[in-house]
Amino acid sequence: MVHSMTGFARSQGHHGKYRWHWEMRSVNGKGLDLRLRLPSGFEALEPDVRKRAGNHLKRGNVQLSLSVEQDRSASGPTVNQAVLESVLQAIDELEENCDLSPSSAADILSLRGVLDVQDQEEDEDERKALIAALIDGLDAALSSLVSHRAEEGEAMAALLVDHLSELERLTLAAEANPSRSVEAIRERLARQVAELLEASDKLDPDRLHAEAAILATKADLREELDRLKAHIVSARNLIAETGPIGRKLDFLSQEFNREANTLCSKSNAAVVTAIGLELKVVIDQFREQVQNIE
Repeated sequence: MVHSMTGFARSQGHHGKYRWHWEMRSVNGKGLDLRLRLPSGFEALEPDVRKRAGNHLKRGNVQLSLSVEQDRSASGPTVNQAVLESVLQAIDELEENCDLSPSSAADILSLRGVLDVQDQEEDEDERKALIAALIDGLDAALSSLVSHRAEEGEAMAALLVDHLSELERLTLAAEANPSRSVEAIRERLARQVAELLEASDKLDPDRLHAEAAILATKADLREELDRLKAHIVSARNLIAETGPIGRKLDFLSQEFNREANTLCSKSNAAVVTAIGLELKVVIDQFREQVQNIE
């Protein structure tokens, strides 16, 4: 199955007093480039995250972030006795020396430092359970990302198959063109030799015929057409395979382009040259799609 390198996934959940969510974005890349953003206190997750991502993904630039929020309602306020006593002493001195109205309890508690909000202590078992929940969420997000990339890859595979069918049609059209027949080549070269001999009586007829034979061999497109057909078969087989195939298809795209260029340079007929140019257009379209395949 063909997989795209573009995708998005998100998973979320909660455990105890924590809420979390994973978010992943993937675009095309030459290799697998993971860029992680983990919150403070969870940096130790990085090796496991990279290993699990590598098990699911083979290519692509992937941005992966984790957000963890703590439910503060599970924590309660406590009075800082030391700060409170200092504040009360300062209030007594002010009220004694200045004509001030008495302070209320609400006023005193609103002062910074009088009330502390302390988090509940987290034991080791709870921490391990949280990490396990985060890893489960990571696996779920990775599976979702792979599924998204597979869905897009399926659509891309259909486009690639269409491009290959068009390449095959153009290749067969070039192969069947009358200008490639032995008779047409012989007739064209014979006419050219006759024109040269008519233009000058100093030319050696035997040498001209030998050179014409060499040119006929060089102008033969059989090897290029055979290689194009073989590359089409190889590309179709790759698309039917499982696993990363993007690099192999990119290599075949280069081979397609090389054969099309040679076909255009060796062609002695305007029709075949036009077919070669059409081949190059379709090959460019094919290669553009291949750039985003894992």
